[in-house]
Amino acid sequence: MVTIEEVLRNIKLKMNAKNEAMIRSAYELALNAHTDQKRKSGEDYIQHPLHTALNLARIGLGARTITAGLLHDVPEDTDVTLEEIEKKFGKEIATLVDGVTKLGKIKLRGTKEENYLENLRKMFLAMAADIRVVLIKLADRLHNMETLESLPPEKQERIARETLEIYAPIANRLGIGDIKARLEDLAFRYLDPENYNYVANLSAAQQEKRKKYIKKVVTELKKELGREGIRFVDIFGRSKHIYRLFQKLKRHDMDIAKIYDLVGVRIIVPEIVNCYETLGIVHKKYRPLVGRIKDYISLPKPNGYQSIHTTIFGPEGKFLEVQIRTKKMDDEAEFGIAAHWIYSENKRSFKDLLFGKKTKVPDQELIWVKQLREWQNELGKDDHEFMEGLKIDFFKNHIFAFTPMGDIIDLPEEATPIDFAYRVHSEIGDRAVGAKVNGHIVTLDYKVKNGEIIEILTSKDHKNPSRDWLRFVKTSNAKSHIKKFMKKEGMI
Repeated sequence: MVTIEEVLRNIKLKMNAKNEAMIRSAYELALNAHTDQKRKSGEDYIQHPLHTALNLARIGLGARTITAGLLHDVPEDTDVTLEEIEKKFGKEIATLVDGVTKLGKIKLRGTKEENYLENLRKMFLAMAADIRVVLIKLADRLHNMETLESLPPEKQERIARETLEIYAPIANRLGIGDIKARLEDLAFRYLDPENYNYVANLSAAQQEKRKKYIKKVVTELKKELGREGIRFVDIFGRSKHIYRLFQKLKRHDMDIAKIYDLVGVRIIVPEIVNCYETLGIVHKKYRPLVGRIKDYISLPKPNGYQSIHTTIFGPEGKFLEVQIRTKKMDDEAEFGIAAHWIYSENKRSFKDLLFGKKTKVPDQELIWVKQLREWQNELGKDDHEFMEGLKIDFFKNHIFAFTPMGDIIDLPEEATPIDFAYRVHSEIGDRAVGAKVNGHIVTLDYKVKNGEIIEILTSKDHKNPSRDWLRFVKTSNAKSHIKKFMKKEGMI
């Protein structure tokens, strides 16, 4: 049972008396409005908004967002109207509640494909209005998944699939690692119970051994860092989440012995410079595995994730992944950093956006939602192309590649030099005749890797898009421009 006191205790920001009073007032209103209402699980309905608010508090959100989280089901499920909420709590909170209500009406289960796709459009375009609406919806969905067992099997499967295909990728793109992992594990449990139980049991069987092993490594690392005079905030062990472990097992013939990062140790240090100092000390203590060092500090992931990863030969010759990051990086990895995705003319911080310094922020948009809008305008009504592009461009992990001038180009995994060329400029894509990667000639269907420098060789005389390119390009942007050229030339 969650209480309002627990919600308040978990708020990470400083609370003044006015903000606390607002949250308590929202709780009282929700409690009274949902009186006598029960959830399918049999618990009092008020537990759902309380859990939603607690999830929001835990990822570091402020009073207005938490207030809206407490009220998010009130206009939809009780006699209290949105107008009454606006009168009592103001337009900003009423707008957030209304946004969550509208997103809640989008059920991704249309019998006709066009309805399903239209609902996807509505959901994603709604995200651009105020990112806090999406964060409340993620917190709401997390608790719904935690209580999914009380629903009939057909609803369980629909909601779990929706969670795995839509909500977990959104959490990932917003950098909220904690919620993403929990949503994936909960959805996996209902979508593939046989494999879920197999992997969970496999993981649990080694739990005690892992605990002892990690304790030994942590003790040794603390001693080594202390001897070298390196300050650290914390050192602790971590295990892979069940769904992620299953994905790794599938790539390694379900052989758990082939997985290097089944367990790991995370070292939290005060400053960036300490990350690199610590890496040197870890490698001095334990031999690193060649080719398994990843520097996401100098080259962050597209969702803002930063950390150094290295796989080492730990005690007893066992492979072990070590992650090294600052406290700020760790908080952002666990609780989300949407700042990377937000354009702002006046450089307002993400906190300003989240915590409501201004009611309306029309110029603030997620990059990928903005791309989606522009791209939809180009594609028009082609639903099949919309869905395929959505799967490829927005639900795949992205990589960074560089132009020879050092500009960063964001691409989905398995993108090619042609995708890169069209992302830089449509004219470069249309005139591409070849490509170099890190100074070496590659084929145009080459799969670009993270951190590579791509140089596109172009023709000054004529445009060259080929029908064959459609077989290997990955981005909807490239496909759209190639098809546009071929239609203009009468090739299709």
